[in-house]
Amino acid sequence: MALRTLLLVAVVLFFVSEVSSHSILQTNGTAEIDCDGLCAVRCSLHSRPNRCARACGTCCLRCKCVPPGTSGNREACGVCYTGMTTHRNQTKCP
Repeated sequence: MALRTLLLVAVVLFFVSEVSSHSILQTNGTAEIDCDGLCAVRCSLHSRPNRCARACGTCCLRCKCVPPGTSGNREACGVCYTGMTTHRNQTKCP
């Protein structure tokens, strides 16, 4: 049982590292972030993944950043990401 858990963790970490290593694309000398891939990882464990991905995509396009992991770490993207709010004054970015 422990071996299965360890193997599952290794596969997940490999997937996350692959997505992270390919998240920045080079186009015409400028760096461009793969928002879809990063947001898919960010929202993979969310209770409403489609809603999370839509909000994450908007934040990624505006701020050019998606925090690491599936939750938390929002301060890693700075004020742009943490400061965005909805019309109801709730935090927008997951």
